[in-house]
Amino acid sequence: MYRKVIFPVDLSHIDQLTKALATAADLAKHYGAEICYVGVTGEAPAPGARSPADYADKLAAFASEQASKHGVTTASKACVSHDPSVDTDKTLMSAINELGGDLVVMQTHAPSAMDYIWAGHGDTIAAHADVSVFLVR
Repeated sequence: MYRKVIFPVDLSHIDQLTKALATAADLAKHYGAEICYVGVTGEAPAPGARSPADYADKLAAFASEQASKHGVTTASKACVSHDPSVDTDKTLMSAINELGGDLVVMQTHAPSAMDYIWAGHGDTIAAHADVSVFLVR
């Protein structure tokens, strides 16, 4: 049913993704699908990476760790944005389409009052993606 699972990941919040990572791995095993971890970074140095190339290396290492941990096939794609705080959703949507993913698995949070003003990334992706989106709380 699924052949490529796209998992948007923020490397600075790995500790908050445990449940969604396990869900994606379980689905990938069940369907024999690949998981592609997609991250968005800026062009300027950031606390997690000195450059886009450094970020890509860290994301690839994370994907490799997940493959070993869960026994699934993984890949990674680091996307560079001029301003990740503004265009992360647009950048993720482009990556989902480019990679040909047929399922997106994302960690999300419980809704709060602020979500009525600014939608979270998961809400936006679920509303606009042409593929199934599984939001994990």
